[in-house]
Amino acid sequence: MPATVVVGLQWGDEGKGKTTDLLADSVSHVVRYQGGDNAGHTVAIGDEVFKLHLVPSGVLHPHITPVIGSGVVVNPRTLLDEMATLEDRGIDTRRVRVSRSAHVVMPYHVELDRAVEARLDSEGIGTTRRGIGPAYADRAWRTGIRMGDLLEPVSLRRKLARILPERNAVLEETFGVRPFDPDRVHADAVAWGERLADRMRTRRSSSRTHWPPGSTCCWRVPRGRCSTWITARIPSSRAAIPSPAGPAPGEVSDLGRSTA
Repeated sequence: MPATVVVGLQWGDEGKGKTTDLLADSVSHVVRYQGGDNAGHTVAIGDEVFKLHLVPSGVLHPHITPVIGSGVVVNPRTLLDEMATLEDRGIDTRRVRVSRSAHVVMPYHVELDRAVEARLDSEGIGTTRRGIGPAYADRAWRTGIRMGDLLEPVSLRRKLARILPERNAVLEETFGVRPFDPDRVHADAVAWGERLADRMRTRRSSSRTHWPPGSTCCWRVPRGRCSTWITARIPSSRAAIPSPAGPAPGEVSDLGRSTA
């Protein structure tokens, strides 16, 4: 299928977001694949300026489904606040979808990030202190909480019982930070899950995924230190493309992949 590729070759701020916004008229999905709310995407529409941290910039276009993919680390509190701010400014966020497989930036990740930076003082890395690094560390160690876990209170409590004591020990013994109350962390996480449940709905399809003729999709993939946005158009002569077990058109799978 034909594809349009936008590649960033510097260290950020090359205009990838603006280019994606320019391409948005001809795509149906904009998918964010990695990072967290440390990002800052500024989009201007007329006199209106929008600064987005988690929600993909496609949310500003009424025909686009913005997707937060499985490689993103999501702070649910930030996501909810950002969507509420957009709604207050007249932007419909009901189309935003979040992969159940995306990892969660938990409160102890944020506190650990702040504590490490404060201890390093002038030799600090210079992080945004939003818990992104610690969340990715837990992801790599396979000890992270996923967005889908927020929808399962019983198993979530079991996972927190295994994870939180270690995180609390590091915070308290190494950095002198007050430990987190497991019940409070659990209650907050379950509340986030309840408010975001509609954003994580999935639907399984049959052995063939049907694509509307001429439909398009835009997604972002890593290329070393670079980022690539790909826009693809489904040829109008092919109404269906074989797929072993993918999501139905317009839906998001557990892995955050979209088909449209």
